[in-house]
Amino acid sequence: MMREVATGLWLIGIGPGDIDAMSLEALKIASECEHRFLEGYTALLPPTQEALLTERIGSWTKLMRQAIENPEELLVLAAKTSVALLVVGDPLQATTHVDLQLRAREKGIACEVIHGISITTIVTGALGLQSYRFGRQVTLAYPYGDYLPTSPLEMVISNREQNLHTLMLLDLDPTGMGEGEQQPMSAADAISVIRRTATKLGAEIEAWTFVLCSDMGTSDSRLVCGTAEHISKIDGGRVHCLVIPGSLDELEELALERWRA
Repeated sequence: MMREVATGLWLIGIGPGDIDAMSLEALKIASECEHRFLEGYTALLPPTQEALLTERIGSWTKLMRQAIENPEELLVLAAKTSVALLVVGDPLQATTHVDLQLRAREKGIACEVIHGISITTIVTGALGLQSYRFGRQVTLAYPYGDYLPTSPLEMVISNREQNLHTLMLLDLDPTGMGEGEQQPMSAADAISVIRRTATKLGAEIEAWTFVLCSDMGTSDSRLVCGTAEHISKIDGGRVHCLVIPGSLDELEELALERWRA
């Protein structure tokens, strides 16, 4: 039975990038809330889908990093009215939104969650890799000046040493500020950053298998499996992530063969 809209904050997952993937409850609650906001810095919705979102639920306002990480205005509004915060994927996939949930609780503001399809479940299912063989996932950030964090690749190496696969999310924000228009990292940029990090660590990654997952959950989704050199030459697509497999069992090897470059 679907819940009824009440005063408070509603964290609503809208799926990975296709409004048709929203649940019936997500559509109902979002359309009935007095205020609607789309979180626009941890994940992106294609422009065509933004227009469709408006058709389905009504008008909304985009919120960026500052408004989410310092949510005083949002919580003041939620204390007196029904507020929907729409999040691409699942609303609790990012720790940012878990923090928001906890802040609402501290202030005695009701906070309801409507889950959505996340990139994690889509990728593991689409590739045919065993979900229980994934280690800790990482985010590959854009380098800022001379700053090149090595922890993402160190975690990949640690996962591989344990024969575990890694889901590597790619940064959307070259400025690091979480404001303004986001710019998803391309496949070429991602491999370039990984290569620079590998050089810094003295690691050899050229023989590794990488799987580029592009625009997952949309009609433009694409999977390509190959070496770093193969992946670096792939053009097109808007939002990417990488999967870096550990050791593969026979079934997983056959599954990945479908996507070999």
